[in-house]
Amino acid sequence: MIPNKRDKGKKARNDGYKAEDKAVLFLRLKGYKIIARNFKPPRGIGAGEIDIIAQKKDVIAFIEVKYRPDPSTAAEAVTPIVQSRRIKGAQYFLMTRPELNDKEIRFDVILISPKHFPEHIQNAFMCS
Repeated sequence: MIPNKRDKGKKARNDGYKAEDKAVLFLRLKGYKIIARNFKPPRGIGAGEIDIIAQKKDVIAFIEVKYRPDPSTAAEAVTPIVQSRRIKGAQYFLMTRPELNDKEIRFDVILISPKHFPEHIQNAFMCS
């Protein structure tokens, strides 16, 4: 039987959720506290869902998790449009959590690929 588009989409979402679970475990082992997962800003503000928001000491990391067959294609998936939407999402999140405004903010990416150790890129992109 040939898989249809809906089946492929379901598998991709499932793979994405598994990758996020691995990233959360990886971050916890590195001493991060998970503040939120899959934070969705309201529609209409041009912001995208933030996979993981984590804190370590005085740093709040907004983390994009990318799962692909290899790390280089995962990294390529963090396009300027993705970055812009995550920045807008982070700005909205911080508006709703004023107690975090004194923290350092960072945008990280975690690349997840089969047969590779997760790759955590800190300060992967900046708010311009």
